[in-house]
Amino acid sequence: MVRPRGVETLAAAGVAQAALLVADAREGMTATLRRQVFLLAQLGVRHLALALTGTDADGPGAEAWQRLEDEFRDWAGRFGINHVLALPVRSAGEGFGLADLAASAPDAQARAAVSAFLEGVEAAGERAAQRPFRFPVESARQEGGVAAAFGTVVSGHVKQGERVRIQPMGKETRVIAIGTEEGEAAEPGPGERVKLTLADPILIADGSVISTVESPASVADQFEATVIWLHSEPLLPSRRYQARIGAQTADVVVTDIKYELALGTEEELAANQLQAEGAAVCNISLNRPVAFDPHGENPATGLMIIVDRDSGEALGLGLLHFALRRAENIHIQHVDIDKTARSSQKTQHPCVLWFTGLSGSGKSTIANRVEQQLYRLGHHTYLLDGDNVRHGLNRDLGFTEVDRVENIRRVGEVAKLMVDAGLIVLTAFISPFRTERQMARDLLTDGEFLEVFVDVPLDIAEQRDPKGLYKKARRGELKNFTGIDSPYEIPDRPELVIDTSAMTAEEAADRVIDALRARGRLPQA
Repeated sequence: MVRPRGVETLAAAGVAQAALLVADAREGMTATLRRQVFLLAQLGVRHLALALTGTDADGPGAEAWQRLEDEFRDWAGRFGINHVLALPVRSAGEGFGLADLAASAPDAQARAAVSAFLEGVEAAGERAAQRPFRFPVESARQEGGVAAAFGTVVSGHVKQGERVRIQPMGKETRVIAIGTEEGEAAEPGPGERVKLTLADPILIADGSVISTVESPASVADQFEATVIWLHSEPLLPSRRYQARIGAQTADVVVTDIKYELALGTEEELAANQLQAEGAAVCNISLNRPVAFDPHGENPATGLMIIVDRDSGEALGLGLLHFALRRAENIHIQHVDIDKTARSSQKTQHPCVLWFTGLSGSGKSTIANRVEQQLYRLGHHTYLLDGDNVRHGLNRDLGFTEVDRVENIRRVGEVAKLMVDAGLIVLTAFISPFRTERQMARDLLTDGEFLEVFVDVPLDIAEQRDPKGLYKKARRGELKNFTGIDSPYEIPDRPELVIDTSAMTAEEAADRVIDALRARGRLPQA
Protein backbone atom coordinates (compact mmCIF):
# COMPACT_ATOMS: atom_id res chain seq x y z
CA MET A 1 0.00 0.00 0.00
CA VAL A 2 1.52 3.36 -0.94
CA ARG A 3 0.56 6.96 -0.49
CA PRO A 4 1.93 8.68 -3.63
CA ARG A 5 3.92 11.88 -3.16
CA GLY A 6 6.50 12.12 -5.93
CA VAL A 7 8.54 9.91 -8.21
CA GLU A 8 9.86 7.41 -5.69
CA THR A 9 6.49 6.77 -4.06
CA LEU A 10 4.75 6.65 -7.44
CA ALA A 11 7.37 4.08 -8.44
CA ALA A 12 6.29 2.07 -5.40
CA ALA A 13 2.71 2.42 -6.62
CA GLY A 14 3.83 0.99 -9.95
CA VAL A 15 4.55 -2.35 -8.29
CA ALA A 16 2.01 -2.16 -5.44
CA GLN A 17 -1.51 -3.54 -5.43
CA ALA A 18 -3.18 -0.48 -3.89
CA ALA A 19 -2.69 3.21 -3.19
CA LEU A 20 -4.05 5.64 -0.60
CA LEU A 21 -5.05 9.22 -1.39
CA VAL A 22 -6.03 11.93 1.08
CA ALA A 23 -8.45 14.75 0.28
CA ASP A 24 -10.37 17.47 2.11
CA ALA A 25 -14.07 16.93 1.46
CA ARG A 26 -14.67 20.68 1.71
CA GLU A 27 -12.44 21.27 -1.34
CA GLY A 28 -14.26 18.76 -3.51
CA MET A 29 -12.84 16.89 -6.49
CA THR A 30 -9.82 19.08 -7.16
CA ALA A 31 -7.64 19.07 -10.28
CA THR A 32 -4.79 17.64 -8.17
CA LEU A 33 -6.92 14.73 -7.00
CA ARG A 34 -8.06 14.03 -10.57
CA ARG A 35 -4.45 14.07 -11.77
CA GLN A 36 -3.33 11.69 -9.01
CA VAL A 37 -6.03 9.18 -9.89
CA PHE A 38 -5.11 9.48 -13.57
CA LEU A 39 -1.41 8.84 -12.92
CA LEU A 40 -2.10 5.91 -10.58
CA ALA A 41 -4.34 4.37 -13.23
CA GLN A 42 -1.53 4.64 -15.80
CA LEU A 43 0.68 2.76 -13.32
CA GLY A 44 -1.79 -0.10 -13.20
CA VAL A 45 -3.18 0.50 -9.70
CA ARG A 46 -6.66 -1.04 -9.47
CA HIS A 47 -7.32 -0.77 -5.71
CA LEU A 48 -7.66 2.81 -4.51
CA ALA A 49 -8.55 4.11 -1.03
CA LEU A 50 -9.55 7.71 -0.29
CA ALA A 51 -9.26 9.19 3.20
CA LEU A 52 -11.59 12.19 3.48
CA THR A 53 -10.77 14.84 6.05
CA GLY A 54 -12.72 17.94 7.05
CA THR A 55 -16.13 16.32 7.57
CA ASP A 56 -18.10 13.49 9.16
CA ALA A 57 -20.21 11.02 7.25
CA ASP A 58 -23.24 11.80 9.39
CA GLY A 59 -22.50 15.42 10.40
CA PRO A 60 -23.20 18.80 8.82
CA GLY A 61 -20.78 18.06 6.00
CA ALA A 62 -22.30 14.70 5.06
CA GLU A 63 -23.66 16.04 1.80
CA ALA A 64 -20.24 17.30 0.67
CA TRP A 65 -18.69 14.00 1.71
CA GLN A 66 -21.21 11.97 -0.27
CA ARG A 67 -20.86 14.19 -3.32
CA LEU A 68 -17.06 13.85 -3.33
CA GLU A 69 -17.23 10.09 -2.86
CA ASP A 70 -19.60 9.77 -5.82
CA GLU A 71 -17.40 11.98 -8.02
CA PHE A 72 -14.27 10.09 -6.94
CA ARG A 73 -15.78 6.68 -7.73
CA ASP A 74 -17.03 7.91 -11.10
CA TRP A 75 -13.65 9.43 -12.00
CA ALA A 76 -11.69 6.34 -10.92
CA GLY A 77 -14.09 4.12 -12.86
CA ARG A 78 -13.23 5.96 -16.08
CA PHE A 79 -9.73 4.47 -15.82
CA GLY A 80 -10.78 0.96 -14.86
CA ILE A 81 -10.32 1.43 -11.10
CA ASN A 82 -13.47 -0.19 -9.75
CA HIS A 83 -12.21 -1.41 -6.37
CA VAL A 84 -12.57 1.87 -4.46
CA LEU A 85 -12.84 2.62 -0.76
CA ALA A 86 -13.74 6.08 0.59
CA LEU A 87 -14.03 6.85 4.30
CA PRO A 88 -14.07 10.02 6.44
CA VAL A 89 -11.21 10.43 8.94
CA ARG A 90 -10.46 13.09 11.52
CA SER A 91 -6.86 13.58 10.38
CA ALA A 92 -4.39 11.93 8.02
CA GLY A 93 -0.86 13.05 8.81
CA GLU A 94 2.48 11.69 7.67
CA GLY A 95 2.61 7.91 7.84
CA PHE A 96 -1.17 7.49 7.70
CA GLY A 97 -1.99 4.12 6.15
CA LEU A 98 -4.66 1.46 5.72
CA ALA A 99 -4.39 0.33 9.31
CA ASP A 100 -5.19 3.87 10.41
CA LEU A 101 -8.08 3.98 7.95
CA ALA A 102 -9.53 0.84 9.50
CA ALA A 103 -9.16 2.26 13.00
CA SER A 104 -10.90 5.46 11.90
CA ALA A 105 -13.95 3.67 10.49
CA PRO A 106 -16.98 5.33 12.14
CA ASP A 107 -19.24 2.28 12.32
CA ALA A 108 -19.56 -1.43 11.67
CA GLN A 109 -20.59 -0.89 8.07
CA ALA A 110 -17.45 1.14 7.40
CA ARG A 111 -15.26 -1.45 9.12
CA ALA A 112 -16.79 -4.13 6.91
CA ALA A 113 -16.01 -2.03 3.84
CA VAL A 114 -12.37 -1.71 4.93
CA SER A 115 -12.18 -5.46 5.53
CA ALA A 116 -13.57 -6.23 2.09
CA PHE A 117 -11.13 -3.78 0.48
CA LEU A 118 -8.16 -5.40 2.26
CA GLU A 119 -9.27 -8.87 1.17
CA GLY A 120 -9.29 -7.68 -2.44
CA VAL A 121 -5.82 -6.16 -2.08
CA GLU A 122 -4.48 -9.36 -0.51
CA ALA A 123 -5.90 -11.46 -3.33
CA ALA A 124 -4.29 -9.18 -5.90
CA GLY A 125 -0.99 -9.45 -4.03
CA GLU A 126 -0.96 -13.21 -4.52
CA ARG A 127 -0.56 -12.66 -8.27
CA ALA A 128 3.15 -11.85 -7.82
CA ALA A 129 3.72 -15.40 -6.59
CA GLN A 130 1.99 -16.76 -9.69
CA ARG A 131 4.15 -14.82 -12.16
CA PRO A 132 7.39 -16.27 -13.62
CA PHE A 133 10.43 -16.27 -11.33
CA ARG A 134 12.44 -13.02 -11.36
CA PHE A 135 15.48 -12.35 -9.19
CA PRO A 136 17.34 -9.03 -9.69
CA VAL A 137 20.95 -9.52 -8.63
CA GLU A 138 22.08 -6.88 -6.13
CA SER A 139 25.59 -8.34 -5.81
CA ALA A 140 27.48 -11.48 -6.85
CA ARG A 141 30.79 -13.19 -6.13
CA GLN A 142 32.81 -16.32 -6.84
CA GLU A 143 32.88 -19.00 -4.12
CA GLY A 144 35.17 -21.97 -4.70
CA GLY A 145 34.37 -22.69 -8.32
CA VAL A 146 30.73 -21.64 -8.19
CA ALA A 147 28.87 -18.31 -8.34
CA ALA A 148 26.77 -16.80 -5.56
CA ALA A 149 24.10 -14.19 -6.29
CA PHE A 150 22.39 -12.07 -3.63
CA GLY A 151 19.08 -10.25 -3.90
CA THR A 152 15.33 -10.34 -3.33
CA VAL A 153 12.81 -12.45 -5.20
CA VAL A 154 10.32 -10.08 -6.88
CA SER A 155 8.01 -12.67 -8.46
CA GLY A 156 7.49 -16.42 -8.75
CA HIS A 157 9.43 -19.21 -7.04
CA VAL A 158 12.60 -21.18 -7.63
CA LYS A 159 13.74 -24.59 -6.37
CA GLN A 160 17.08 -26.25 -5.85
CA GLY A 161 18.17 -28.06 -9.01
CA GLU A 162 16.14 -25.82 -11.32
CA ARG A 163 17.82 -24.49 -14.46
CA VAL A 164 17.96 -20.72 -14.70
CA ARG A 165 19.04 -18.10 -17.19
CA ILE A 166 21.02 -14.95 -16.32
CA GLN A 167 19.87 -11.96 -18.37
CA PRO A 168 20.85 -9.92 -20.31
CA MET A 169 24.01 -12.01 -20.78
CA GLY A 170 21.97 -15.13 -21.65
CA LYS A 171 24.09 -17.66 -19.73
CA GLU A 172 22.32 -20.74 -18.37
CA THR A 173 23.18 -22.72 -15.26
CA ARG A 174 21.58 -24.60 -12.37
CA VAL A 175 20.65 -23.60 -8.82
CA ILE A 176 22.52 -25.90 -6.43
CA ALA A 177 21.65 -24.20 -3.13
CA ILE A 178 19.31 -21.53 -1.73
CA GLY A 179 20.12 -19.79 1.51
CA THR A 180 18.62 -17.14 3.79
CA GLU A 181 19.77 -15.55 7.04
CA GLU A 182 17.91 -18.29 8.90
CA GLY A 183 19.42 -21.13 6.85
CA GLU A 184 18.41 -23.09 3.77
CA ALA A 185 15.20 -22.29 1.88
CA ALA A 186 13.19 -24.81 -0.11
CA GLU A 187 11.24 -22.59 -2.51
CA PRO A 188 11.55 -18.84 -1.77
CA GLY A 189 8.85 -16.50 -3.09
CA PRO A 190 8.26 -12.77 -3.59
CA GLY A 191 9.79 -10.50 -0.96
CA GLU A 192 12.30 -13.05 0.37
CA ARG A 193 15.99 -12.09 0.46
CA VAL A 194 18.10 -15.05 -0.54
CA LYS A 195 21.47 -16.20 -1.76
CA LEU A 196 21.39 -18.36 -4.88
CA THR A 197 24.39 -20.62 -5.35
CA LEU A 198 24.84 -21.54 -9.00
CA ALA A 199 26.58 -24.57 -10.46
CA ASP A 200 29.04 -22.71 -12.69
CA PRO A 201 31.64 -20.00 -11.92
CA ILE A 202 29.86 -17.38 -14.04
CA LEU A 203 30.88 -13.75 -13.66
CA ILE A 204 27.50 -12.14 -12.94
CA ALA A 205 27.17 -8.37 -13.29
CA ASP A 206 25.25 -6.49 -10.61
CA GLY A 207 21.77 -5.69 -11.88
CA SER A 208 21.40 -8.92 -13.87
CA VAL A 209 18.06 -10.69 -13.68
CA ILE A 210 17.90 -14.44 -12.99
CA SER A 211 14.82 -16.27 -14.27
CA THR A 212 13.89 -19.84 -15.07
CA VAL A 213 14.87 -21.29 -18.44
CA GLU A 214 11.23 -22.17 -19.13
CA SER A 215 10.01 -18.56 -18.67
CA PRO A 216 12.98 -16.21 -19.08
CA ALA A 217 12.86 -12.42 -19.03
CA SER A 218 13.10 -10.69 -22.40
CA VAL A 219 16.12 -8.62 -23.43
CA ALA A 220 16.08 -5.43 -25.53
CA ASP A 221 17.39 -1.87 -25.71
CA GLN A 222 14.48 -0.13 -27.50
CA PHE A 223 10.89 -0.03 -26.29
CA GLU A 224 7.48 1.51 -26.51
CA ALA A 225 6.57 2.80 -23.06
CA THR A 226 4.17 5.05 -21.21
CA VAL A 227 6.26 7.83 -19.68
CA ILE A 228 4.95 9.72 -16.65
CA TRP A 229 6.86 12.97 -16.09
CA LEU A 230 6.88 14.68 -12.68
CA HIS A 231 9.71 17.23 -12.81
CA SER A 232 9.14 20.96 -13.26
CA GLU A 233 11.56 21.03 -16.22
CA PRO A 234 9.97 19.32 -19.26
CA LEU A 235 11.11 16.03 -20.73
CA LEU A 236 12.84 16.68 -24.05
CA PRO A 237 13.24 14.06 -26.78
CA SER A 238 16.90 13.37 -27.65
CA ARG A 239 18.07 14.52 -24.19
CA ARG A 240 19.94 11.78 -22.38
CA TYR A 241 18.73 10.67 -18.94
CA GLN A 242 19.52 7.66 -16.78
CA ALA A 243 17.14 4.73 -16.41
CA ARG A 244 16.83 2.33 -13.48
CA ILE A 245 14.94 -0.91 -14.08
CA GLY A 246 15.14 -2.91 -10.88
CA ALA A 247 18.86 -3.08 -10.13
CA GLN A 248 19.85 -2.36 -13.76
CA THR A 249 21.02 1.06 -14.93
CA ALA A 250 21.46 2.46 -18.44
CA ASP A 251 21.31 5.76 -20.30
CA VAL A 252 17.92 6.44 -21.86
CA VAL A 253 16.72 8.78 -24.61
CA VAL A 254 13.13 9.38 -25.66
CA THR A 255 13.41 9.08 -29.44
CA ASP A 256 9.79 9.91 -30.20
CA ILE A 257 6.74 11.14 -28.27
CA LYS A 258 4.04 9.26 -30.18
CA TYR A 259 1.18 11.01 -28.37
CA GLU A 260 0.33 12.55 -25.02
CA LEU A 261 -2.51 11.08 -22.97
CA ALA A 262 -5.27 13.60 -22.32
CA LEU A 263 -6.51 13.79 -18.74
CA GLY A 264 -9.84 12.03 -18.37
CA THR A 265 -10.43 11.26 -22.05
CA GLU A 266 -9.15 8.81 -24.63
CA GLU A 267 -7.88 11.64 -26.83
CA GLU A 268 -4.31 11.33 -28.16
CA LEU A 269 -2.56 14.70 -28.24
CA ALA A 270 0.40 15.65 -30.39
CA ALA A 271 3.40 16.75 -28.31
CA ASN A 272 7.10 17.51 -28.82
CA GLN A 273 7.87 17.63 -25.10
CA LEU A 274 6.24 16.45 -21.88
CA GLN A 275 5.40 18.81 -19.03
CA ALA A 276 5.15 18.05 -15.30
CA GLU A 277 2.43 15.56 -14.35
CA GLY A 278 1.97 14.62 -17.99
CA ALA A 279 1.82 11.12 -19.42
CA ALA A 280 2.67 10.08 -22.97
CA VAL A 281 3.26 6.98 -25.05
CA CYS A 282 6.84 7.18 -26.32
CA ASN A 283 9.53 5.23 -28.10
CA ILE A 284 12.66 5.05 -25.95
CA SER A 285 16.19 3.83 -26.54
CA LEU A 286 18.77 2.60 -24.01
CA ASN A 287 22.52 2.53 -24.53
CA ARG A 288 22.68 -1.16 -23.64
CA PRO A 289 20.33 -4.16 -23.53
CA VAL A 290 18.43 -4.85 -20.29
CA ALA A 291 16.27 -7.68 -19.00
CA PHE A 292 12.60 -6.78 -18.72
CA ASP A 293 8.97 -7.86 -18.82
CA PRO A 294 6.05 -5.75 -20.05
CA HIS A 295 4.79 -3.73 -17.09
CA GLY A 296 1.29 -5.17 -17.48
CA GLU A 297 2.70 -8.69 -17.08
CA ASN A 298 5.22 -8.04 -14.31
CA PRO A 299 5.45 -4.55 -12.77
CA ALA A 300 8.63 -5.42 -10.85
CA THR A 301 10.65 -5.84 -14.06
CA GLY A 302 8.63 -3.53 -16.29
CA LEU A 303 8.90 -0.27 -14.35
CA MET A 304 11.66 2.21 -15.19
CA ILE A 305 12.64 5.17 -13.00
CA ILE A 306 14.08 8.08 -15.03
CA VAL A 307 16.71 10.12 -13.20
CA ASP A 308 19.02 13.03 -13.91
CA ARG A 309 22.43 11.72 -15.00
CA ASP A 310 24.34 14.31 -12.99
CA SER A 311 22.36 14.84 -9.79
CA GLY A 312 20.65 11.45 -9.54
CA GLU A 313 17.32 13.23 -8.93
CA ALA A 314 14.29 11.16 -9.91
CA LEU A 315 12.38 12.85 -12.73
CA GLY A 316 9.73 10.46 -13.97
CA LEU A 317 8.66 6.90 -14.64
CA GLY A 318 8.44 4.62 -17.66
CA LEU A 319 6.08 1.66 -18.00
CA LEU A 320 7.56 -0.69 -20.60
CA HIS A 321 5.04 -2.02 -23.13
CA PHE A 322 7.11 -4.12 -25.53
CA ALA A 323 10.46 -4.23 -27.33
CA LEU A 324 10.52 -2.48 -30.67
CA ARG A 325 11.08 -4.90 -33.53
CA ARG A 326 13.87 -2.76 -34.91
CA ALA A 327 15.85 -3.48 -31.72
CA GLU A 328 15.92 -7.16 -32.70
CA ASN A 329 16.73 -6.55 -36.37
CA ILE A 330 19.58 -4.03 -36.08
CA HIS A 331 23.02 -5.35 -35.14
CA ILE A 332 26.57 -3.97 -35.00
CA GLN A 333 28.37 -4.96 -38.21
CA HIS A 334 31.99 -6.01 -37.73
CA VAL A 335 34.54 -4.21 -39.91
CA ASP A 336 38.19 -5.15 -40.32
CA ILE A 337 39.54 -1.62 -40.78
CA ASP A 338 38.96 0.13 -37.44
CA LYS A 339 39.74 3.50 -35.88
CA THR A 340 43.24 2.41 -34.89
CA ALA A 341 44.08 1.44 -38.46
CA ARG A 342 42.67 4.65 -39.92
CA SER A 343 44.51 6.76 -37.35
CA SER A 344 47.75 4.94 -38.01
CA GLN A 345 47.39 5.54 -41.74
CA LYS A 346 46.98 9.27 -41.07
CA THR A 347 49.74 9.27 -38.40
CA GLN A 348 47.61 11.28 -35.98
CA HIS A 349 45.49 10.94 -32.85
CA PRO A 350 41.83 11.61 -33.71
CA CYS A 351 39.79 13.77 -31.37
CA VAL A 352 37.01 16.35 -31.17
CA LEU A 353 37.64 20.02 -30.42
CA TRP A 354 34.23 21.21 -29.21
CA PHE A 355 34.04 25.01 -29.34
CA THR A 356 31.11 26.34 -27.28
CA GLY A 357 30.03 29.85 -26.34
CA LEU A 358 27.59 32.64 -27.05
CA SER A 359 26.80 33.83 -30.55
CA GLY A 360 29.48 36.38 -31.45
CA SER A 361 32.05 34.94 -29.04
CA GLY A 362 34.37 33.98 -31.91
CA LYS A 363 33.91 30.19 -32.00
CA SER A 364 33.80 29.82 -35.79
CA THR A 365 36.65 32.25 -36.37
CA ILE A 366 38.95 30.48 -33.90
CA ALA A 367 37.98 27.01 -35.13
CA ASN A 368 38.76 28.09 -38.69
CA ARG A 369 42.20 29.42 -37.63
CA VAL A 370 42.94 26.17 -35.75
CA GLU A 371 42.00 24.07 -38.75
CA GLN A 372 44.30 26.15 -40.98
CA GLN A 373 47.22 25.52 -38.61
CA LEU A 374 46.45 21.79 -38.43
CA TYR A 375 46.26 21.62 -42.23
CA ARG A 376 49.66 23.30 -42.57
CA LEU A 377 51.06 20.76 -40.09
CA GLY A 378 49.84 17.93 -42.35
CA HIS A 379 46.88 16.74 -40.28
CA HIS A 380 43.53 15.45 -41.58
CA THR A 381 40.65 17.51 -40.21
CA TYR A 382 37.02 18.46 -40.65
CA LEU A 383 35.18 21.51 -39.32
CA LEU A 384 31.50 21.18 -38.42
CA ASP A 385 30.08 24.69 -38.12
CA GLY A 386 26.64 25.44 -36.66
CA ASP A 387 25.34 27.51 -39.57
CA ASN A 388 26.69 25.16 -42.24
CA VAL A 389 25.18 22.07 -40.62
CA ARG A 390 21.76 23.74 -40.47
CA HIS A 391 21.84 24.13 -44.27
CA GLY A 392 21.93 20.36 -44.71
CA LEU A 393 21.89 17.69 -42.02
CA ASN A 394 19.82 19.78 -39.58
CA ARG A 395 17.83 21.95 -41.98
CA ASP A 396 14.59 20.50 -40.56
CA LEU A 397 15.31 21.85 -37.05
CA GLY A 398 14.31 25.18 -35.57
CA PHE A 399 15.57 26.89 -32.42
CA THR A 400 13.21 25.65 -29.73
CA GLU A 401 14.77 23.90 -26.77
CA VAL A 402 13.68 20.55 -28.19
CA ASP A 403 15.28 21.31 -31.58
CA ARG A 404 18.50 22.57 -29.98
CA VAL A 405 18.84 19.28 -28.10
CA GLU A 406 18.31 17.24 -31.28
CA ASN A 407 20.71 19.52 -33.20
CA ILE A 408 23.57 18.73 -30.83
CA ARG A 409 22.69 15.03 -30.60
CA ARG A 410 23.08 14.70 -34.38
CA VAL A 411 26.31 16.69 -34.42
CA GLY A 412 27.72 14.53 -31.61
CA GLU A 413 26.95 11.35 -33.54
CA VAL A 414 28.51 12.74 -36.75
CA ALA A 415 31.61 13.85 -34.84
CA LYS A 416 31.93 10.34 -33.39
CA LEU A 417 31.85 8.81 -36.89
CA MET A 418 34.52 11.25 -38.06
CA VAL A 419 36.76 10.38 -35.11
CA ASP A 420 36.25 6.73 -36.02
CA ALA A 421 37.51 7.69 -39.49
CA GLY A 422 40.71 8.94 -37.85
CA LEU A 423 40.06 12.68 -38.24
CA ILE A 424 40.63 15.63 -35.95
CA VAL A 425 37.14 17.14 -35.79
CA LEU A 426 36.39 20.76 -34.92
CA THR A 427 32.84 21.79 -34.01
CA ALA A 428 31.63 25.38 -33.57
CA PHE A 429 28.19 25.40 -31.96
CA ILE A 430 26.62 27.49 -29.23
CA SER A 431 25.55 24.12 -27.70
CA PRO A 432 23.99 25.93 -24.72
CA PHE A 433 23.11 22.95 -22.51
CA ARG A 434 25.61 21.03 -20.37
CA THR A 435 23.62 17.79 -20.72
CA GLU A 436 24.05 17.69 -24.49
CA ARG A 437 27.73 18.63 -24.36
CA GLN A 438 28.23 15.79 -21.87
CA MET A 439 26.31 13.48 -24.20
CA ALA A 440 28.75 14.30 -27.01
CA ARG A 441 31.69 13.72 -24.66
CA ASP A 442 30.32 10.34 -23.55
CA LEU A 443 30.24 9.11 -27.15
CA LEU A 444 34.04 9.15 -27.23
CA THR A 445 36.78 7.52 -25.22
CA ASP A 446 38.79 9.33 -22.55
CA GLY A 447 41.03 12.04 -23.99
CA GLU A 448 39.24 12.26 -27.35
CA PHE A 449 36.93 15.15 -26.40
CA LEU A 450 38.31 18.61 -25.64
CA GLU A 451 35.75 21.22 -24.65
CA VAL A 452 36.89 24.74 -25.53
CA PHE A 453 34.78 27.41 -23.82
CA VAL A 454 35.03 30.60 -25.88
CA ASP A 455 34.15 33.07 -23.15
CA VAL A 456 33.04 36.63 -23.74
CA PRO A 457 30.76 38.99 -21.79
CA LEU A 458 27.26 39.26 -23.25
CA ASP A 459 27.58 43.01 -23.83
CA ILE A 460 30.70 42.50 -25.97
CA ALA A 461 29.04 39.71 -27.95
CA GLU A 462 26.12 42.07 -28.58
CA GLN A 463 28.46 44.84 -29.72
CA ARG A 464 30.02 42.49 -32.26
CA ASP A 465 26.67 41.01 -33.40
CA PRO A 466 28.13 39.95 -36.81
CA LYS A 467 24.78 38.58 -38.06
CA GLY A 468 22.47 41.15 -36.46
CA LEU A 469 20.82 38.42 -34.38
CA TYR A 470 21.02 40.16 -31.03
CA LYS A 471 19.23 43.20 -32.41
CA LYS A 472 16.44 40.99 -33.75
CA ALA A 473 16.21 39.16 -30.41
CA ARG A 474 16.02 42.44 -28.47
CA ARG A 475 13.21 43.61 -30.75
CA GLY A 476 11.34 40.36 -30.16
CA GLU A 477 11.71 39.25 -33.77
CA LEU A 478 13.85 36.21 -32.90
CA LYS A 479 12.58 33.90 -30.18
CA ASN A 480 14.59 31.46 -28.04
CA PHE A 481 17.87 33.27 -28.69
CA THR A 482 20.68 32.17 -26.38
CA GLY A 483 21.71 34.83 -23.90
CA ILE A 484 18.49 36.85 -24.35
CA ASP A 485 15.43 34.67 -23.74
CA SER A 486 17.08 31.24 -23.72
CA PRO A 487 19.81 30.23 -21.24
CA TYR A 488 23.46 29.41 -21.83
CA GLU A 489 24.88 26.97 -19.27
CA ILE A 490 28.56 27.73 -18.66
CA PRO A 491 30.81 24.62 -18.81
CA ASP A 492 31.77 23.16 -15.45
CA ARG A 493 35.22 21.79 -16.29
CA PRO A 494 36.23 22.61 -19.87
CA GLU A 495 39.68 21.54 -21.04
CA LEU A 496 40.37 25.10 -22.20
CA VAL A 497 38.87 28.56 -21.56
CA ILE A 498 39.55 31.33 -24.08
CA ASP A 499 38.60 34.92 -23.30
CA THR A 500 38.21 36.58 -26.69
CA SER A 501 37.80 39.98 -25.08
CA ALA A 502 41.46 39.73 -24.06
CA MET A 503 43.16 37.99 -27.03
CA THR A 504 43.03 37.87 -30.81
CA ALA A 505 41.75 34.95 -32.85
CA GLU A 506 45.34 34.08 -33.82
CA GLU A 507 46.44 34.01 -30.17
CA ALA A 508 43.43 31.88 -29.27
CA ALA A 509 44.25 29.41 -32.07
CA ASP A 510 47.83 29.12 -30.77
CA ARG A 511 46.42 28.33 -27.31
CA VAL A 512 44.34 25.51 -28.76
CA ILE A 513 47.31 24.02 -30.65
CA ASP A 514 49.40 24.18 -27.45
CA ALA A 515 46.62 22.41 -25.55
CA LEU A 516 46.52 19.62 -28.15
CA ARG A 517 50.27 19.14 -27.82
CA ALA A 518 50.13 19.18 -24.02
CA ARG A 519 47.54 16.38 -24.10
CA GLY A 520 49.50 14.25 -26.56
CA ARG A 521 47.04 14.68 -29.42
CA LEU A 522 49.72 16.43 -31.51
CA PRO A 523 53.51 15.86 -31.56
CA GLN A 524 55.65 18.48 -29.88
CA ALA A 525 56.92 21.25 -32.14
